[in-house]
Amino acid sequence: MKTLKQTFNYFFKTILALLAFILMYILSAFCLSKTMVNSDVSQNQEIDIYIKTNGVHTDIVVPLKNEIKDWTSEIQFQHTKSKDSIMNHLAFGWGDKGFYLDTPEWSDLKASTAFKAATGLSTSAMHTTFYKTIQENESCKKIMISKENYKRLVIYISDSFERNSNQNIQWISGHSYAKNDAFYNAKGSYSLFKTCNSWANTALKVSNQKAALWTPYDGGIFCHYE
Repeated sequence: MKTLKQTFNYFFKTILALLAFILMYILSAFCLSKTMVNSDVSQNQEIDIYIKTNGVHTDIVVPLKNEIKDWTSEIQFQHTKSKDSIMNHLAFGWGDKGFYLDTPEWSDLKASTAFKAATGLSTSAMHTTFYKTIQENESCKKIMISKENYKRLVIYISDSFERNSNQNIQWISGHSYAKNDAFYNAKGSYSLFKTCNSWANTALKVSNQKAALWTPYDGGIFCHYE
């Protein structure tokens, strides 16, 4: 009976600790998402970028080519199904490789994939999408930044790719969502504390744009651009 009681107490304490963790995570996400950094954005604004969400995940969209960076030197049209080179913008979205490649629909989500993603046990990938035009709306906001800040953004995005011994990025062939996108291996592991949206939020922070102190969800970014 004593062993059974000890087991019950252990189980009860574990449940309470889990609930406390979930509550603290939600409260932290809410409070830190509402806390803005870089509120005094530089007025020297020369280059247009965009933040774009599908309702869950945030992409950073940049010019395909300009005097600072020509992304086609690495992200190639030939890696997409359409191979269409008449494009003007390129979107970047960092995320969990298992989610990206093995979970095209939420109904395809496996418990093992979710567990690995939540605990940082899996690898990551960069999803890139070419666009001919960008339409501003509730889910896509335009941001004007300086050349110096754009250089910082370029470095941040470039450093997020995993590279081989020749410093080339690594295309993940045979995977895409549509006709104009491609996947590449990326650095780091997804977790509850480093999500696709926290990656995008950090991109804004390092390029001195308005951002949340920390946020795991897209609303924590877009609330500062209403």
